[in-house]
Amino acid sequence: MRRFGTQGRVYPEQHYIVPRSKEIADFLTRIKEGRYIVLFAPRQTGKTTFFRMAIEALTDEDSSYFPIQLNFETYKNLSAIDFYEATCNRIRKEIELVFEKRKQTLSGKLSRFLSNTKMTNHISMMDFFEEFSSILNDDQGNQKVVVVIDEFDGIPQVVLSDFLHSLRTIYLSDQTRCIHSVGIIGVKSISQLNYDRSVSPFNIQDEFSLPNFTIQQVEELFTQYTDETGQPILSDVIEALYKQTAGQPFLVNRFAQILTEELEIPKNETITMADFSTGLSLLLDEDNVNIRHLLTNIRRNPRYENLLMSIVSYDKGVQFNRRIDAITQLTTYGVIAKGADGMCEIVNPIYQHCIIQAFQPLVNVLEGNYFPDNSDTEFTDFLTADGKLEMMPLLDNFQEFIARAGYKILDVPDTPKEFIGQYLLYAYLDQFVRIVRGLMYLEVQTGRGRIDLLILHNSQKYIIETKIWESERRYQAGKRQLAAYLKLEDVVEGFYVVFDHRAAPEPRTETEIIDGRTIQSYVIPVVQEQPSSV
Repeated sequence: MRRFGTQGRVYPEQHYIVPRSKEIADFLTRIKEGRYIVLFAPRQTGKTTFFRMAIEALTDEDSSYFPIQLNFETYKNLSAIDFYEATCNRIRKEIELVFEKRKQTLSGKLSRFLSNTKMTNHISMMDFFEEFSSILNDDQGNQKVVVVIDEFDGIPQVVLSDFLHSLRTIYLSDQTRCIHSVGIIGVKSISQLNYDRSVSPFNIQDEFSLPNFTIQQVEELFTQYTDETGQPILSDVIEALYKQTAGQPFLVNRFAQILTEELEIPKNETITMADFSTGLSLLLDEDNVNIRHLLTNIRRNPRYENLLMSIVSYDKGVQFNRRIDAITQLTTYGVIAKGADGMCEIVNPIYQHCIIQAFQPLVNVLEGNYFPDNSDTEFTDFLTADGKLEMMPLLDNFQEFIARAGYKILDVPDTPKEFIGQYLLYAYLDQFVRIVRGLMYLEVQTGRGRIDLLILHNSQKYIIETKIWESERRYQAGKRQLAAYLKLEDVVEGFYVVFDHRAAPEPRTETEIIDGRTIQSYVIPVVQEQPSSV
């Protein structure tokens, strides 16, 4: 039986796989037109699998294309001579492999050429391909050489510029090209690889985009599973999974692994929303390689915290501008993307959840102040006898806690004061949810301008939206936005918490009915500085 794959390349005979027929057709058209194609995308987005599937489809369709597949992942620290020697050896093996797959034998001339020819620099590389292409066409008629280079980021810096200039020279040659088409695959773009920027060595590139899975592709993936195992999956589960992952290939497959294998649901039982919630809880708490990469990347630069939290906390958002290094880098890492409105967005709710968790203070010095000193109140007091959460008293207590804490908020270590209110609310609710054995996760529609916390307890949804005060107009608009979201989620009551950092803010607590939904609003002042001791 096949399974959902997350460990490197996936294989149709072993794994459920998204065919990506439309994208492959687009890619093959570009190869046939002789383009030199680049695909730069974050890790674990299915690049290697896609290109191998595309090359297989190309050669199955037309035997006049001769593919040579390379991988530079382990080449980074090689000298120029060692790089070209290793590349030459790999090319020889790839050529022999193609002949073996075709059940053909190398001619004596070609065999002698491969045995005797060495590659020592970019000039000899061009000579190699010119001679190889000539012999190949003499032996087998019209053959078009296609070179695909995976993990291109691993190319040694010392050879990068000359290597790219050589490909450009071949591309611009008047005669029939010895390399008909090239595919370059990596994480960093050409401009991020720090070549000699005085002259672009590869301005002939054709950029190719490999998007995340669509909802239809995710549905197709699960249809393969159901057809093979007979186990049905509710459509609501697939839709919710897609919403949380935004179709990110690793997350889709990892979530699917949890649902279909690790929860050990009998195959004669339907996978339900209760199973989805359990699976999401496990996914959010685990330390998988994708989340580890995410956290490593967002901690690389102290500037990232302010940028990411500004994206999710303010309606005005952050303009997507590739000229700003921090935005370019976070895009390269697959953390943010350009939204339909030209603003930065966090790419999916799972990442946003992990980002907020990662930036929370390691030591919350205010945890002992959640309840007044003379009070016997505990978190369990906000849970009714029939298992319902008393959200208004819970948030009333949080508002009072912030007021009691006052300037002590400034003592929370290593935390931008602009976002301390949201961090504290998240930590407060997270502790409560864990004690009452519920689940809290993010429901994000746009990936910016709001943090929508969804608490699930005893099959009941409780939605809290939080953001930072920007203006009265945006505050009021936020209520209508929340009401529309509640209607979409079929929830009758929602909670709106806005942190006010102005010089002299006034606390507010309001209850309103908007479009048939009850909105409980809190405006919570946040102290800006410690009062003078004079």
